[in-house]
Amino acid sequence: MTRIVVTGAAGFIGSNIIQGLNARGLNDIIAVDDLKQGDKFRNLADLNISDYIDADTFYDDFANGHYGQIEAVFHEGACSDTMEPDGKYMMANNYTLSWHLFQACQKRGARLLYASSAATYGGSSTFREDPRFELPLNVYGYSKLLFDQKLRRECGADFQRTKAGKTHQVVGFRYFNVYGPREQHKGRMASVAFHQYHQFLKEGKVKLFGDYGGYVAGGQMRDFVFVDDVVAVNLWFFDHPAESGIYNLGSGRAQAFNDVASSVVNAMRGLQNQPALPLADITAQGLVEYIPFPDALRGKYQCFTQADLTALRSTGCDHTFVDVQTGVAKYVQWLAAHP
Repeated sequence: MTRIVVTGAAGFIGSNIIQGLNARGLNDIIAVDDLKQGDKFRNLADLNISDYIDADTFYDDFANGHYGQIEAVFHEGACSDTMEPDGKYMMANNYTLSWHLFQACQKRGARLLYASSAATYGGSSTFREDPRFELPLNVYGYSKLLFDQKLRRECGADFQRTKAGKTHQVVGFRYFNVYGPREQHKGRMASVAFHQYHQFLKEGKVKLFGDYGGYVAGGQMRDFVFVDDVVAVNLWFFDHPAESGIYNLGSGRAQAFNDVASSVVNAMRGLQNQPALPLADITAQGLVEYIPFPDALRGKYQCFTQADLTALRSTGCDHTFVDVQTGVAKYVQWLAAHP
């Protein structure tokens, strides 16, 4: 039986990966997490796992072979709060721990598929897996970048040694703006779609930043990627163990915050059997409100991100990513069903 480890298992992407594995009939899954935030258990309650191990004990025990033969580790465990100021804590969790896990995977013959981040690009306007464009703006982005850099030195710039059989599969995914089910525990770090849904429930409208950075009100653009697509790409690489490297994982399609807001509004109108409205009518009816851009964010805000998928496509991964309108509609339906 194939035994798999998922770290950060009770988190947003980790729990969705377990759901994707379960859908394939893969249930011998060791879930690793830290449940100090106890309500995260909800992300595991409807999933099929073989064991739960606290993160404080798992990593050393795994390195010592305590869990037997592991096929692959999906490493989603990290401090993902981009506003966390404690650099020592961030580096210990996102860099040092990940490096020790990589070494243990190589020793134990396990494949490693791990979460990197688009925050590695930070202040760049080009989003390609190339050191020239890697300019993190905070210690979170740097912690992710340093681990990527360490693996490039260890495995070769494109990790091609895997195909020669010298290292086991190692894949890093630079997640862009992921949204979807099972992120309710993330608080301020939850997606724009999540916050807009609850804002609309409470106030009957969605608030967006006004014009800034040469963009019209609500016109700033990000690469929003639905979590089901993130899972699909992770599982594609799980099915292709000869492929290694660092890859962007976004939709490859920048869309405006206006698109997210109108998608949330129209999806919620649909739940009430009300017709969809164009953005002009949504704003005219006060269902979207624009607020002045905060002074505290000036000069620190990315107005545009869009994943370059050239490297991903070169592997043969041809997964089709949904647009914001499709993904948000599906997500709103899920949120409505899980109050």
